[in-house]
Amino acid sequence: MKFKLIEDFKEFAVKGNMIDIAIGVIIGAAFNKVISVLVKEVFMPPLSFMTQGSKWENKKIILREAVLVKEKITVDEIAIGYGKLFEASIDFLIIAFTVFIIVKAMNAMKKKADDPKNKAVVTPKNIELMHKTNELLEKQNEYLQKLLAEKK
Repeated sequence: MKFKLIEDFKEFAVKGNMIDIAIGVIIGAAFNKVISVLVKEVFMPPLSFMTQGSKWENKKIILREAVLVKEKITVDEIAIGYGKLFEASIDFLIIAFTVFIIVKAMNAMKKKADDPKNKAVVTPKNIELMHKTNELLEKQNEYLQKLLAEKK
């Protein structure tokens, strides 16, 4: 049982799945940094400008003010920080839209690559073989239908 698990892991790693996942995680982490900077440095400043310079990350609804007694906080402030939620929502929308565009582009390229009649793109061998098999089956079906029609 122990050796089977190790063999399965080796097969998983050798097939490239593990490398694909690692590359995806690394690119995702870098992409997250780019999006964070884009939101904080490109989108939020104009929004802050339109709201007379207040920073969105500091926006909050105060439920209870902090209580100060002789310059020492005795009761902490309780507030709902909706500004950080707003920034995180913008992050999410940008990431979701970008992923949508990338997936759409990848699907278009895959569809083009899977079309055996498109000579501009090299068709994968398995798709080409399936296409040829399908053509042969269609010809065979036409031939059998002609034979049946002649017998009637």
